Amino acid sequence: MLYHLLYPLSQDYTVFNVFRYITFRSIYALLTALLISIVLGPKFIEWLRKIKFGQYIQEDGPKHQNKAGTPTMGGLLIGASLLGSVFLWGDLTNKFLWLTIFVFLGFGLVGFVDDYLKIVKKQNKGLSAQTKFLGQTIVALGVVSILVNMPGYTTELLVPFFKDIRPDLYLFYIPFAIFVMVGASNAVNLTDGLDGLAIGPVVVCAACFALFVYVTGHSQLARYLQIAYIPGVGEVTVFCGAMVGAGLGFLWFNAYPAQIFMGDVGSLSLGGCLGFIAVLCKQELILVIVGGLFVVETISVILQVGYFKLSGGKRIFRMAPLHHHFELKGVPESKIIVRFWILSILLALVALSTLKLR
Repeated sequence: MLYHLLYPLSQDYTVFNVFRYITFRSIYALLTALLISIVLGPKFIEWLRKIKFGQYIQEDGPKHQNKAGTPTMGGLLIGASLLGSVFLWGDLTNKFLWLTIFVFLGFGLVGFVDDYLKIVKKQNKGLSAQTKFLGQTIVALGVVSILVNMPGYTTELLVPFFKDIRPDLYLFYIPFAIFVMVGASNAVNLTDGLDGLAIGPVVVCAACFALFVYVTGHSQLARYLQIAYIPGVGEVTVFCGAMVGAGLGFLWFNAYPAQIFMGDVGSLSLGGCLGFIAVLCKQELILVIVGGLFVVETISVILQVGYFKLSGGKRIFRMAPLHHHFELKGVPESKIIVRFWILSILLALVALSTLKLR
């Protein structure tokens, strides 16, 4: 909104020329989302307490009964601050930006229904896994089908560290992209089990992909770094900036000991967006590196369930996802969280290094 209101004034007042720069608007999208989240946070948390939107704690896991009743569905706060900031600072004529917003809202809706069933309808398991997966797949299929038909977009797959390996997946790219988005969404959801554990790496991933999206939409930088150039996709950098700001603002209240949890409405929408942004800037395989923490958490669940069935009840880990294994081994919750954050930052640095290591 500010972009459309103020940038036209640059013809008469050169000071408004700064609104043409994606970097400027991304920085202020970050700051705006952070400010909105911190200002609205206390009242939003109090409102959730009044309507008794509290977290249900499972009895078969680590002893977190002291967290029972903590307000959840904090993803609504993330969404309000993120989208409010994007509407202020983004170019609302950009199709890639609207596709990203659609993904956020679509995956968020699936998560909202799941949370609603758990909290209001007292259905502890919420949506069935099949129904949740179907909802995510429908959203992903719709947006990917539009994306692959947009000018300048390619179905090639870029391989990290190898500049000349670019297989074209053709029609197979659509199911591949859906897998990336749905997988990322559920991976973030699985990781969201401790105070601040998921939102910290989400912020790191969003900051990392802000750079990837920016260079993908910049013709000279994309040519220099020998990555795909997609005109117009750079505007999604503003969305990434807002995601970082909204995530940091949420972390203000979600840090140990948490005053609020994001719920599925937050984890599914944020994870789905990370997957889509990776698809958008042709860095799908980089997501495996920068989001390596989410990948490891997901693999730990797959291994645990698979081994449990094959061995007739035996376990690899004390409990899955992996963060619960360390909890049951006696590692303090705060230490697990900070160590996972550190690993996430290191993985992001490795991912960024692929821009030059080819």
